[in-house]
Amino acid sequence: MNLEEQSKLNRIVRDLGIENIVDLLIEQIPGSDLNTLLLEAFRRKTKKSSASDLLRRYEANTFVQAARVNPIELKQLELDTLKIAQNHSYIPLQMSPVAPLGSCSIVAAVDQNKIISALRGTEVVADATNLLALHISDCLKSGKLNNEDDFIRFCTTHRHVRAQNTHKVPGILSHFQLFCMVTSGKDKGSYSFEKQSFWEHINVYKDIFQTLFRSDLEVVLSVRSGYKDSEGLVQRILLYGEEKSMHVVTSEGSTNTENQYYKGLQFTIIATINGQVLKIGDGGIVDWPQQLLGNKKERMMISAIGLDRLLL
Repeated sequence: MNLEEQSKLNRIVRDLGIENIVDLLIEQIPGSDLNTLLLEAFRRKTKKSSASDLLRRYEANTFVQAARVNPIELKQLELDTLKIAQNHSYIPLQMSPVAPLGSCSIVAAVDQNKIISALRGTEVVADATNLLALHISDCLKSGKLNNEDDFIRFCTTHRHVRAQNTHKVPGILSHFQLFCMVTSGKDKGSYSFEKQSFWEHINVYKDIFQTLFRSDLEVVLSVRSGYKDSEGLVQRILLYGEEKSMHVVTSEGSTNTENQYYKGLQFTIIATINGQVLKIGDGGIVDWPQQLLGNKKERMMISAIGLDRLLL
């Protein structure tokens, strides 16, 4: 929580005159009871609102307003990217518009205040790769899927909303469509999962941008903490690409051991569209299934690209 948010919270607590109200709501009330309490609070709030109040809220809230992108062009791009990924053995999934509360903040070190938290134990999806990771982990736990002999590969397109200040940063969209891929496998030694899954993701993006935009890619690989030899990991991945003649321009980015989102590797996807150089997506290795399943052998590669920006 930043200073501005903390100041607002302090004012609210002070005005109510109940110093420990937040602790009471967290520690003394079960989650289901808190949900019931908040449902009734919002029911009463909406009953006191008029139609003109509703319109004013629409006008003031950029999260709910229509996007600038052409929806027919966007839907076609979604179909095209999903079909290309399917040709590379990624199975398309239609995901829910909501995720379990804490889907990003519990496993991915993302501030929950950057997520639109909802009721009934849910939040608005802010990152579909987290939701795909949960789906895969649930299927692995139940035995519906197995990643011992081959990778599990899923892709999706999804409308995302993130609670970020769109007025302070030029080009930030209040909601946006992402194409995402997630690969799950087991550690078999020699960085075999990391090398293969990385280049599988890159080959899909190479196909997407060459087929749909006649554009080549540049991929920037950056070292992140989380592996015993993260620099060696990145070098092995680059060498694997050379051995397999991947023909993709690569470069090495800055090392940032403070970045706790990715483990060992983060990569940035750069494409030139209509003469404009775009950092259009990123990806990397995450430890989410290790946390969710309690198995250090689990491995996962995620990535995503923004679709709106390719059409605006």
